[in-house]
Amino acid sequence: MEWIQSINRAIEYMENHLMEDIYCEDVARYVHISVFHFQRTFNILTGMAVGEYIRKRRLSLAGEELTRQNAKVIDVALKYGYNSPESFTKAFTR
Repeated sequence: MEWIQSINRAIEYMENHLMEDIYCEDVARYVHISVFHFQRTFNILTGMAVGEYIRKRRLSLAGEELTRQNAKVIDVALKYGYNSPESFTKAFTR
């Protein structure tokens, strides 16, 4: 049960810092778990890697922003860490 609580705290930390650079080492340190065990447990409990989770959450927020606001794709792409609209579109399509 303690592992689940730690992963929930890690997810909460990542959600609160989605617009910043998030490093696995920082999240693991935040929940007081080694990086190896954090990545392994996160993958087992969520079915995805930490980086994949962060990428999907950012894309989800970007998609919401595009549908709810009259924002330009390039502005949203840059805001969520993509270097170009093409890389954003490619990631979004995947």
